[in-house]
Amino acid sequence: MTSKPTLQVVKIGGNVIDNPSALASFLQDFASLPGPKLLVHGGGKIATQMAASMGIESQMIEGRRVTDEESLRIVTMVYAGWINKSIVAELQGLSCNALGLTGPDGRIVLSKKRAATPIDYGFVGDIVTVNAESLSGLVQAGFSPVFAPITADAAGQLLNTNADTMAQALAIALSSTYDVTLTYCFEKKGVLLDPNDDESVISSIHPASFIELKEKGIVSAGMIPKLENALKAISAGVSVVRLCHADNLQKTEIGTKISA
Repeated sequence: MTSKPTLQVVKIGGNVIDNPSALASFLQDFASLPGPKLLVHGGGKIATQMAASMGIESQMIEGRRVTDEESLRIVTMVYAGWINKSIVAELQGLSCNALGLTGPDGRIVLSKKRAATPIDYGFVGDIVTVNAESLSGLVQAGFSPVFAPITADAAGQLLNTNADTMAQALAIALSSTYDVTLTYCFEKKGVLLDPNDDESVISSIHPASFIELKEKGIVSAGMIPKLENALKAISAGVSVVRLCHADNLQKTEIGTKISA
């Protein structure tokens, strides 16, 4: 039996994007990762700050942004424009052949607008399909795709999509061709038992322990969808999922590992 080639899918969180020195250090580590790789980034505080400067209030529910029509314009400009192209340019400067993309580019990611019940998130997209063949073709051509979390539906309506979910969907789609490692990098060393103690990293989480951690309130807000995505990725064929500090991208023994 022929083994699959390896591929790394990495998602970088907004708190790292907001810190220029942390982002620069992370991108150096990402660029030096061996083999094929793909990056998914969030938006950080820039979109929220821009919205506030325009008198538009940003609303979050359970760690997810509510996106009205004005907010959609802002997140598209910020995520798919300034942030994405800044990251791509910096990676190119590090000799990483980065290619900036969103879901509608080549229709690689097709989504649908989330139903308004029980919670109306506005112009938020839930991923329907990923064109794994086209995506694999870009990777095989020597590109390192860099995805902003903007997608579109079949009619061409742009939609804001959770970046953690996008990373998971891309990792699952590529797992039929590659031995995929999915890494969520953010500002903590992993999932913490005590949010005030950076050393209280939970080394491993599985479905039953996730339920217990959620019931006890140890994981909440934005960490809930992050872990839901990680667990789904493992159950759908991704080989390894871990959550770690951006500084530990290349230190595979550090962080929280997700298991089935």
